[in-house]
Amino acid sequence: MDRDKLLREVAELVGAGLDRSEKIQKIADTVRLFGNYRWVGIYDVDEHQISVIAWSGIGAPAYPRFRVTQGLSGEAVRTRRTVISNDVANDPRYLTAFGNTQSEIIVPIIAEPGGPVIGTIDVESDQTDAFGNDDRLVLEECASLLAQL
Repeated sequence: MDRDKLLREVAELVGAGLDRSEKIQKIADTVRLFGNYRWVGIYDVDEHQISVIAWSGIGAPAYPRFRVTQGLSGEAVRTRRTVISNDVANDPRYLTAFGNTQSEIIVPIIAEPGGPVIGTIDVESDQTDAFGNDDRLVLEECASLLAQL
C-alpha cells in the first residue's frame, strides 16, 4: 500500500458512518498493515492521563492508561512534537508496553492549532532503528486526519 492510498483510506474511515471507537479501531488496523508495523495503538489524552482506545497487533499494552507525564507519550504531549526512540532500552523516558519492543514512535494528535494534545498514535517495533522520517511524515498526516474525530 502506498502513502497516498493509506491517507485516502484513513480519510474515508474518519468520514465513515461508524461510531468513533469502530472508526479508530479500523484506522489502527489500517496503519499497522500499511507500515507492516508490529503494533499500533491510538490513545486519548486528557489533562491527567493517557488511555488506549484501540490497538492493532500483538495484544493489549502493559499500561492501558498512565499519567500524562509518563513515558515517550508524555514527552510527545509535553512538547507537542513527534518523539522517535530507535533504541528504547537506552531511553530513560520509555515506559515498557511490551518486553521485546526495541523502537517506538509517538505522534501527538492536536485538534486545533495551539490547542491541547487530544490523543497520540503509538507505533512499536521489535527492531532497533525501525523508524525514520518517512514514518514520521505519514503518521503525522494520519494524526491530522484523526484530529477531526
